[in-house]
Amino acid sequence: MKLRPKVTVIIPCYNRESYIAETVESVLTQTYSNMELVVVDDGCTDNSRKILERYKDRIRILEHSGRLNKGQSAALNLGIRSTASDYVAFLDSDDLFVREKIEKQVQFLESNPEFGLVYSNGYFIHENGRRISRIYDGYHREDSDPNRVLLDCYFSLPTNALVRREVLSKAGYFDESFRSAQDHDLAIRIAEVAKIAYLDEALFFYRRHKDSISHRNAMLRWKNGFKILKKARLRYNYRLITLTGRLAVLCFRLSQCYKEEGRYIKSLFFFVVSGICDPLRAFGVLVGREKITGPH
Repeated sequence: MKLRPKVTVIIPCYNRESYIAETVESVLTQTYSNMELVVVDDGCTDNSRKILERYKDRIRILEHSGRLNKGQSAALNLGIRSTASDYVAFLDSDDLFVREKIEKQVQFLESNPEFGLVYSNGYFIHENGRRISRIYDGYHREDSDPNRVLLDCYFSLPTNALVRREVLSKAGYFDESFRSAQDHDLAIRIAEVAKIAYLDEALFFYRRHKDSISHRNAMLRWKNGFKILKKARLRYNYRLITLTGRLAVLCFRLSQCYKEEGRYIKSLFFFVVSGICDPLRAFGVLVGREKITGPH
């Protein structure tokens, strides 16, 4: 009788024919063996499904009824509900795991039962796979504070984390009403109910390219952020400085998005609101004390 896998890796896939084979291979070549790979075909219209069929003896392929494109949240939830493993990992269809990723994270959670989730460092890579830089610098630390997770959105749940199934059940699954920012929403809810930990090892690769979800849906992501913030405020006793600080971040990011679209009056409006919500951080940006990154 086949043993129940301890770990399930879930990949949501929508039109990723250029990357999906490499992504799947990065899971199948893991040093940890007691695991399964579930790939959810989220209504692919390119050759992604044909590529996945090459691995049908080594992975499970799921799809929505009618092969509809329901979005990443629905695809991930379909994968979660199809399994009963102790741990769950998520991987975007254009990103990669380092070979020891699952093994090292399982070892950590097995040795530290007080933690519900562990994430790691990684590398940004170009679309051709060339490394750009480490995601976190050497000063990054994890204090498992929901206030910090809400404020800065600093760990990317779909790719660099391993989470206990019992924590997912307690926090709830991905919100299917979101087509963007669903990763941050779930990360916040997990931080509210479980301790999280960080491994300072580069165990995954985050691919940057213009067709990525984060690049295409920047405006939607930050608009959804307001909805996420409202739900978080009603659900958990966050500090006021956290709530106003997050509001400032969202307004600043929207200001950047509107500026990119040439909508300068709206951009200025949200920039001013951002400064009112967090004047100290705004001053730091103006004097160059805080580095400004793009909204994507």
